[in-house]
Amino acid sequence: MSQSSPIPEASAPPAANAPTAPTRPPSFVKLAMRNMVRKRGKSLYHFGLTVVGLLTVLVGLAYLTR
Repeated sequence: MSQSSPIPEASAPPAANAPTAPTRPPSFVKLAMRNMVRKRGKSLYHFGLTVVGLLTVLVGLAYLTR
């Protein structure tokens, strides 16, 4: 800091002087949710494909094992 600072260091809040806890990397769930919000259309498209695929597999298995 330069000496011409209008706010002296002594008046800084105590939280600024305390050591910060190491931050953990975000979890995979958090990253996935952030991606889904950011790429809304693609996520909905892939979700729809997954639902249709699973329904097709389940109906196909039900038909084959009747």
